[in-house]
Amino acid sequence: MEQHLIDYLSEFLTEERYSLFKDVISNRTNYLTVVLEDIFQTQNASAVLRTCECFGIQDVHIVENRNKFMVNVDVVRGSTNWLDLHFYNEEKNNTLKAIEQLKSNGYRIVATTPHANDIDLENFNLHNGKAAFFFGTERRGISDVVKANADEFLKIPMQGFTESLNISVSVAVIIHYLTTKIRTSNIDWRLSDREQKLLLIKWMTNNVKGGDLIVKQFLETNTMRL
Repeated sequence: MEQHLIDYLSEFLTEERYSLFKDVISNRTNYLTVVLEDIFQTQNASAVLRTCECFGIQDVHIVENRNKFMVNVDVVRGSTNWLDLHFYNEEKNNTLKAIEQLKSNGYRIVATTPHANDIDLENFNLHNGKAAFFFGTERRGISDVVKANADEFLKIPMQGFTESLNISVSVAVIIHYLTTKIRTSNIDWRLSDREQKLLLIKWMTNNVKGGDLIVKQFLETNTMRL
């Protein structure tokens, strides 16, 4: 059914657009994911989303405890249209909820902060399984909840006097390095075939005029035939 729907929706797109969608999706990954804890500066939040989209990270998890997550449309440049954003804002401790959810889906919890047992970015082992990288606010950094539940600690080695990078720069450095490294590895980092199909349907639906109605009519017609 999914492939039939894809074939049907493709008739409403140019061949170039359809090919571009398939090409981009083939390079998407959820083997690595980014978690933003209480980010409140809209420019940083938007720059992170844009970075994730550019480097093929499909899922971004957003924790709202003290601060509401907001984006700057001039910075984000439409990148949210292509990402899957997961919000955690309904619990007393949304950070813990995010950690529990990610761990249940097989992710290692990686705290991006200097620590006694931290690992330099260049030495991070991608072969140890899926990883969720937690980033905190400029002022506070990641919370104690993240530190207490982290499986690993990761840092970007610094050569200057300044202790840390801006959060959006930190995300860009880490994600660019690891996505480049993973694409030359033998790790099965791509989305599954079904995940790719579902994402393609989502993108196509959102980019076709009246896409939701077209999909609804297609499903009603084909369900009746079955």
